[in-house]
Parts: sequence; structure tokens; C-alpha cells
Amino acid sequence: MSFIQNLQLRYTQLNVLEKLIAVIAFLFVVPLFLNTFLFLFNSSFSGWLSFFELSANLNHVFTKPWTLITYGFFHGSLGHVFWNMLLLYISGGLMLNLFQKKLLLNTFFIGILAGGLMYLLSYNSLPAFRQQSSMLIGSSAGVMAVLVFMASYMPNSPVRVFVFSVPLKYIALLFIFLDVVQIPSSNAGGHIAHLGGALWGYLYQREFLKGNDIGGWFMRTVEWVQNSLNRTPPPKRNTKRKQTRKSTSSIDQKKVDIILDKIAASGYESLTKEEKAYLFRAGKE
Repeated sequence: MSFIQNLQLRYTQLNVLEKLIAVIAFLFVVPLFLNTFLFLFNSSFSGWLSFFELSANLNHVFTKPWTLITYGFFHGSLGHVFWNMLLLYISGGLMLNLFQKKLLLNTFFIGILAGGLMYLLSYNSLPAFRQQSSMLIGSSAGVMAVLVFMASYMPNSPVRVFVFSVPLKYIALLFIFLDVVQIPSSNAGGHIAHLGGALWGYLYQREFLKGNDIGGWFMRTVEWVQNSLNRTPPPKRNTKRKQTRKSTSSIDQKKVDIILDKIAASGYESLTKEEKAYLFRAGKE
């Protein structure tokens, strides 16, 4: 099994939260290596981020509407991405222990969207930001949405911080406080976006407890797009041939279950080369 196949197999075994963190980490690391490579050949890598970051200029947003989401997948520094992913891992893990993965994705992605919209509204309406140009990146709005959702749902749940256990609600309130008081001093747009995400997390949790999944439209839209892209016209011929191929699959589900049990008992590294290859092939069918 090649290195790429090994990575693909490991990625398929991650849960949705781990996959999300892996993608964001990948998008932070790869540009760093690419920038170094191009530097060695006297080439430039500057300007690429403008294709993904969110501009406070509404004209730019109209020409690049995808930036309302893509800005949340890129970070400006190692500390920025590290603390965001750590907080997402903690609060997102709590959410996955209690709810389905769709709720996590709805909360996170709409949190990014809400943070972006709050940022645009502030920079295009408030006097303090008049005539100012600004660009926004970072997943903090989505992370804050997940954190505040869980802090509102289970406020007294303890979170281990070094040698202390701190109720989740105090961690959320601390981050909200820091965002509010730091708006005049630095990164005003980022802090405002964080508050937009936090507001969405709180409202979503309140409505969700009432039985109103006001964020469900996001994953329904994603699934509709996926189904539309994958939809193929019904076959007019060769139906019997396709049915025959399906019934003669070389994958033995019992063998796959045995391999998965071995991973659960001894870890992925305990598999033989043949077992890894077989499991990878099974994941493709």
C-alpha cells in the first residue's frame, strides 16, 4: 500500500470532527511548504489568499460569494490555528457524544457564515470602520458557535484546564468577554465575527431545545447539491451485466469485520500489509 493510500485509509477512519480538523490543518500546512518551495526558485506565492479570504468590501463579496465560507478554512499563524482546533476538538467532542454529526456541521458552518455576515454588517454600517479596508480569515466564528451551543446546553459540564476543572459556561463567557473588550484595540473584524458565531450558537441551541432545527437547512442543501452532482440517468441497457458485477464482489464482509475488530483490539499498526490493502479495497467498493 502506497503512502497516499495509507493516508486515505486513515482519513476514512476518522469521525466527522477529526476530518474537519484534519482538513483545516492540511490547508494551513501545505501553503507553508509551497511558499518555501517557490521561494527557493525565486518565485512568489503572494496574493493567493485573496481568493479565499473575506473582504469587508461588498463589491468583492458579490464577485466572490464563496468567501463567506472559505475564509473559515485558513489561518494566519500557528497559534491561531492551534487554539482554534483545540477548542473545536473539546467542544465538538462534547457535541458528538450527545448529538448526530449533522448538528455539529450545521452549527460550525452556519457559525462561520453568521460571523462573516456580522463582520460585513459592522464594517459597512458602523462609523468606527468607515473608509477602512479589512480582510477576514480564521474558523473562530464556527468554533465559537459550537462552544456556545454546548455551553448553553450543558453549562456546568466540567472541562479540565491544567489541574483545574472549569465549568464550560465560564470558558465560553471568558472568550466572549475577551472578544468584546478587544474590539477597540486589535483585530476588530475578527472579534466581531467571533461574536456573530457565538450569537448563532446560542440562538441555535435555544431553538433546538424547542424542537426547531433552524440550522437544518445547511446540511439539507449540501446533501441536495451532492445528490444533484451524483445523479445519473437510469441505465437503458446492460442492467443484467451491472447486477452481475454487484453480486460477484470480491469483498467478504466477514473478513472486513474481523480486520476492524483487530484494529479495535490492537490498533491499526497491528494489521499486516495484506490486511491493510484488503481494508483499503473494501472502502472503495
